[in-house]
Amino acid sequence: MTQFWFAAATEEFTPSEMLEHAKAADRAGFDAIGSSDHFHSWFPEGKGSAAWVFLPAAGQVVTDKPLFTSVTPILHHYHPAVVAQYFMNLEELYPGRVVLGVGSAEALSEVPLGLDWPEPGEMLRRFESGLEAITRLWDGETVTMDGGWFKLDNAKLMTMAPTRPRMIVSAFGPDAAAIAGKYGDGLWTLGDPESAPEVIEAYKKACAENGREVGDIILQAGFALGDDEAALIKHTKKWKTTQFPEYYLESDHDLEKMARSAEERMSDEEFAHEGFLVSADVDEHIRRIKEMIAIDDAVSVICLQGIGDLDPITSIRRYGEEVLPALGGGGGGERFSRDVDAARQA
Repeated sequence: MTQFWFAAATEEFTPSEMLEHAKAADRAGFDAIGSSDHFHSWFPEGKGSAAWVFLPAAGQVVTDKPLFTSVTPILHHYHPAVVAQYFMNLEELYPGRVVLGVGSAEALSEVPLGLDWPEPGEMLRRFESGLEAITRLWDGETVTMDGGWFKLDNAKLMTMAPTRPRMIVSAFGPDAAAIAGKYGDGLWTLGDPESAPEVIEAYKKACAENGREVGDIILQAGFALGDDEAALIKHTKKWKTTQFPEYYLESDHDLEKMARSAEERMSDEEFAHEGFLVSADVDEHIRRIKEMIAIDDAVSVICLQGIGDLDPITSIRRYGEEVLPALGGGGGGERFSRDVDAARQA
């Protein structure tokens, strides 16, 4: 059964607002609660809330569901060993519930910290070495390695949870998907019927080559549901910058310039009805999510990020009342409840 996860937006809301969204998503029947993980927002005058502040607080108010990031960047400003330590400690606090979504970051959250942005080939090399370090530390190894952009010298996690967090690796192309198949417990990619099939196929191939089972395949999209579609688009269209592949690969980090370019290059119609799920029509939300689920038989999770500051609580509530029931939502949480019980007994 497909699970439906809710991601709060660090780029648009404060931690206290995100916590209210998490409570609403829990009541609405979402199967897991998490957030994006950025230093800067994708757009001017956004927010730069810390996912690592939000997650432990969310675990206190949502007590029986997975906690995740979508996704934590492993490339520059987070040292892989610190990521390994944090999420292993979070797993000790919340046994069986922690999912580290991990990706290769974007320049908009790295370059402002004084870090040079690598070319795509170097980006993938750094990403893979970071995932190797996390995996080995979670395996309990004492690790000495030169990852190129970081080093470890007899590093070991001194606090280990009885159970291991899950690591779902983000990929938007086949090369990154091959890394996901080597290190990940699953794949995280965009819910785009055009691009997702190639990424999923590359991931499955890499799983087979590395002797790993195909894990959770998570497709992500942003959503906003309300009565006034024009107002919804007005309050969400700042997210247009997320729709351009070059902003994930190149050294673009001028938020004002990116916003102007995105507005010129993408219509409101394309943004709302082809990119994100922004519509007053409940049936459109249901239809497009069904199209995502149908992309591949292995799709197990649809991660829906709440966007737009036009009454986001009502948007979440209406998903619980009108969208998720039409999709068979809520049932996927039973499996995680069993996982949590087993982890707590361990």
